[in-house]
Amino acid sequence: MPLQLYYAPGACSFVPHAALELAGASFEPLLVKLHKGEHNTPAFRAINPRGQVPVLVDDGQAITQIVAIGLHLDARFPQAQLLPPQGLARTRALELLAWMNNTVHPTFTHVFMPAKFTDDAAAQASVKAHALTRYRALLEELEAMVTTRSGPWLGGASPGLLDAYALTLLRWGGFAGIDPTTLPHTWALAQSFAALPPVARVVERERLQLNVYQPAAA
Repeated sequence: MPLQLYYAPGACSFVPHAALELAGASFEPLLVKLHKGEHNTPAFRAINPRGQVPVLVDDGQAITQIVAIGLHLDARFPQAQLLPPQGLARTRALELLAWMNNTVHPTFTHVFMPAKFTDDAAAQASVKAHALTRYRALLEELEAMVTTRSGPWLGGASPGLLDAYALTLLRWGGFAGIDPTTLPHTWALAQSFAALPPVARVVERERLQLNVYQPAAA
């Protein structure tokens, strides 16, 4: 039974989507149209009761959550070196992956979906404004990490999960009014990663525009 990946274009599911292509895995990409509410249908909820993407199905077993899926793929395709294989380099990569997932990612959720955190309209505006300032600061922190990385990619010699997540988080910044070109090292990394043939297939399949920033009208 081939691997299956339930994904939504531009969502965090881009991370395992890119990882599967980088690993040369045989898998079936299954599009979930969030804007049409397909993640809330009984059929999808039977796969993931939380109604979220990504979901990786391996041998009939559904795996959810970015970190768990990433570690599963890294173990399943060690030759791809989606993460450093051992030692302190691996520990630091896991540290960065966890930070992206538990700090940067949910901060953007506060920007993009403040209604998840309060039903008060005025409070939603306050949540969004505060999170936007915080998100910019977190992207600047990521920029510093990219600037001081020890190899061509965030994980070292091989492109992998960290680069895919960095691209995703930077791209989301455009929706938050943050011009990715003002974070030049991360922007260059994202462009280089997106240009890799396996990743380019994902970008094409998801029909992604890397820079979605729109300057505010004068």
